[in-house]
Amino acid sequence: MTSSDREILSQKLISCKSFWSFKIPQEIPDDILIEKTLIYLDLVDINVLFKLFSSKKIKHIWRSRVVIQDDYYHTLNKLLAWMYFEIKNPDRYIKITIRNHINHLS
Repeated sequence: MTSSDREILSQKLISCKSFWSFKIPQEIPDDILIEKTLIYLDLVDINVLFKLFSSKKIKHIWRSRVVIQDDYYHTLNKLLAWMYFEIKNPDRYIKITIRNHINHLS
């Protein structure tokens, strides 16, 4: 993991004010860095993310934090599913993931 790449992503997230709702920690935890990068930064930055972390870890955070907010990020979720996780039917996958999340909460 290149600390400079991580620092660049962190600074980009800070500069685009993606942490408006809470105090920015000294070092941004992996899960928050991944989630915020997927949501707020561009494809070049997402590609860097895949150099810093395993696809499995990114996919887990995407499924547990971004997919479940599908009303806000539907188009983004479809793009990420297709482009980065090679999911053949993104709409179906997203729907099932959300249903499983809701059932888990019940």
